[in-house]
Amino acid sequence: MTPATHSTLFPQVPDSADAVLDGLDPEQREVATALHGPVCVLAGAGTGKTRAITHRIAYGVRAGILQPSGVLAVTFTNRAAGEMRGRLRQLGAGGVQARTFHSAALRQLQYFWPKAVGGDLPRLIDRKAQLVADAATRCRVRLDRSELRDVTSEIEWAKVTQTVPADYPAAVAKTQRTAPRDPAETSQIYAMYEQLKRERDVLDFEDVLLLTVGILQDRHDIADQVRRQYQHFVVDEYQDVSPLQQRLLDLWLGDRDSLCVVGDASQTIYSFTGATPDYLLDFRTRHPQATVVRLVRDYRSTPQVVHLANGLLAQASGRAADHRLELVSQRAPGPEPVYAEYGDEPTEAEGTARRIRDLIASGVPAGEIAVLYRINAQSEVYEQALADAGVPYQLRGAERFFERQEVREAGAALRSAARFGANDPLLDDVVDLPSQVRAVLSTKGWTTEPPAGSGAVRDRWESLAALVRLAEDLARARPDATLADLVTELDERAAAQHAPTVQGVTLASLHAAKGLEWDAVFLVGLTEGMLPITYARTDEQIEEERRLLYVGVTRARRHLSLSWALSRSPGGRAHREPSRFLKGLRPGSAGQTIRATHAGGVDRAPAAGARTRRVRGPVRCRVCGTTLTIAGEMKLMRCEDCPSEMDEGLYERLLAWRARQARRAGQPDYCVFTEKTLIAIAETVPSTDGELAAIPGVGIRKLNRFGADVLAICAGQDVGVDDAED
Repeated sequence: MTPATHSTLFPQVPDSADAVLDGLDPEQREVATALHGPVCVLAGAGTGKTRAITHRIAYGVRAGILQPSGVLAVTFTNRAAGEMRGRLRQLGAGGVQARTFHSAALRQLQYFWPKAVGGDLPRLIDRKAQLVADAATRCRVRLDRSELRDVTSEIEWAKVTQTVPADYPAAVAKTQRTAPRDPAETSQIYAMYEQLKRERDVLDFEDVLLLTVGILQDRHDIADQVRRQYQHFVVDEYQDVSPLQQRLLDLWLGDRDSLCVVGDASQTIYSFTGATPDYLLDFRTRHPQATVVRLVRDYRSTPQVVHLANGLLAQASGRAADHRLELVSQRAPGPEPVYAEYGDEPTEAEGTARRIRDLIASGVPAGEIAVLYRINAQSEVYEQALADAGVPYQLRGAERFFERQEVREAGAALRSAARFGANDPLLDDVVDLPSQVRAVLSTKGWTTEPPAGSGAVRDRWESLAALVRLAEDLARARPDATLADLVTELDERAAAQHAPTVQGVTLASLHAAKGLEWDAVFLVGLTEGMLPITYARTDEQIEEERRLLYVGVTRARRHLSLSWALSRSPGGRAHREPSRFLKGLRPGSAGQTIRATHAGGVDRAPAAGARTRRVRGPVRCRVCGTTLTIAGEMKLMRCEDCPSEMDEGLYERLLAWRARQARRAGQPDYCVFTEKTLIAIAETVPSTDGELAAIPGVGIRKLNRFGADVLAICAGQDVGVDDAED
């Protein structure tokens, strides 16, 4: 009994209620069959909690104990809700409502508003930042972009913790919350923000929950109607529930106890939004008769990864730590986690990119690799390093899959082919679904072989390839599936934002990685001041930072790398320390800790006599002399604001040469040199190998490959693509 995380996307629907239970381990089966009274599932990372609760709902429905329309399953993201609906459909339990708290509340609010209040529901605003800015202006407070973001977050926290503007300063003091600015001033802006919403007749995201709670509290007839509709509730990620969401759940339940909650206090990482594990930890106190099931069999990660995760939590303190789960890996052994120390951040990024390139060469798909960091600002240097290494990547949290232009165009083409395919000569010689999809998408840019490198062309191909893979999975599960069936599947996935996998290395923050998993995970930037983050000061804030690292570790199935840099920029003072959370876990001696400062970036001790990587001095602006720390400015070797003395003609010749080189290699232009590197070359006009090598972004590999051409162009000579070296 080893529930797999890599199960097919389209498994056969079980033919009976008992068949729904097949393949569950004893604890998961206990969850699935505990259908009466309150149930609390404490589920560690990778233990199959979603599998357990979806099989629980499906078993109850298929056995006739639960009515599909009477079940409401709630979670925290549209992706998770979509995944839950998809799994329930595959288990023969279609019709069950699986929604986020906000989606379920908005649906009820829209339905009951005319009856409870009258008239039309006010318009729901997508973003509140502009309204907060207007409120600050009315209060004669000037906010820059970061300050605006801070105040907006504070207003959101206040609302989900049910704190009114006048009580905000006291609430900050009581909870020991680190306020980004004077609480009295934030309270004033908050009050004005609420006034502006009333004046403009609009609602924000948090109002949806607040108003639904208000209606259910004040109108018992409406509350009774909702309770007649839903008799059974399932709440996933219960450790992330806020006081406002708990209040809504209590109103949905009334005096009943037909509730199943699932969570892991060790994965509470959203307290800054008002989330608290207290409701999970106190569940048995509030429901003394509750059935409590612990899931500790880890089917995701190797024993080596699980050992590190357990060791990380073994050093934790606080209430959540007292309830931690000791995971037991069910997988075969794998490689030991790698610890890597680098001299500076660019070197760390370059070393990470090289190791990723090696993993891909060894057979690990790019889509099964992730680079995870504490804050989004850390992504730039990794984007650059992966681009330089010719590795495709995608930013988690960037444009949604189904909103991409190529996906919309592909969907329209598939829909048209499904409707008029009998008259389409493109489909005359193909009969199976994958072949039909390949034929249709070949008109949109899909080819059997991917384009080299990364960039827009590769991104477009990856999107189309994801649709081809989805068709192949559907055909394997349902040999009689048609184009119309695929279009239906795509429509359902688009509605749930349940995107197919795109084959590019994922770059994501640790928070954004929650709920995801990869074969290989690189945890980068693990230094004091970054993890834990500088502004984490209280014991509980520090422990939440530890849990954040725990979440990162448990995303890895097989390969795990943890790295840090001793300074921010090349040649900077090596004053940084590895994260305190790694003490007692990483090898303690200098000989055992991997120092990736030697040539090639291989993460092991250099062999005797091996050449070490040249240590660069600090990069200074060529114009004003300021030490540069931003990756883009370091490429230019000057501040963005400092005047440029670029040779425009030389720059144009370099661009034309780069385009020819890229075309010949079948790669995006920036895989030869980025535009910033070309600008730096056109500004400095190097005449020797040493001068060219001193420009960030050149490097020894590119110097050997392109140096002669670049120096010739700088000297005014004509260089054709036929003269270039391979």
